[in-house]
Amino acid sequence: MAKRVFDIVFALFLLTLLFWLIIISVLMAAIETHTSGLFIQERIGQFGNKFKIYKVRTIRESFSSVALPISKIGQFLRKFRIDELPQLFNVLKGDMSIVGPRPDVSGYYDLLKGENRKLLELKPGLTSMATIKYTNEDAILNKQADPLVYNDTFIFPDKVKLNLDYYYNHSICGDFRIILETIKVTLFKKN
Repeated sequence: MAKRVFDIVFALFLLTLLFWLIIISVLMAAIETHTSGLFIQERIGQFGNKFKIYKVRTIRESFSSVALPISKIGQFLRKFRIDELPQLFNVLKGDMSIVGPRPDVSGYYDLLKGENRKLLELKPGLTSMATIKYTNEDAILNKQADPLVYNDTFIFPDKVKLNLDYYYNHSICGDFRIILETIKVTLFKKN
């Protein structure tokens, strides 16, 4: 209950502070990507329930089988995680928490077995220790011969381990530390 109150208060505070930035980001993304500026995708949430996640669109709409690159504004939005800010509405709706395992598409968290399934008891979050550790995940994957295999073999299992540690040890004070570390890593990362 305390975590839910914390999530609501923190999300309302951030939305009050940053709503203008969300609106400007969506408008700029809409112009550059020729879309609505929003990206909505189904993700796996608490207890394996599906929900729609909101993000600022950073990739142009593709009308062919060839994936188009991240837009120029999208690169900036991703670097500072501004594209994630619309997820504050997911927090208010109760789909997400400020801190918790990042929500994934079907085929990952929903397929966990044994003790690892405990992660589905947590609401997915905007940030986590795994998010902080893999803040440059795209760069790591781009260096791999087979990014999907590397993700499934190394990165995803490590994220599960980090998120299980959070499951067993989370607290409001711990959440504040993760939030502060996220801000530090986001503002001062090198790329």
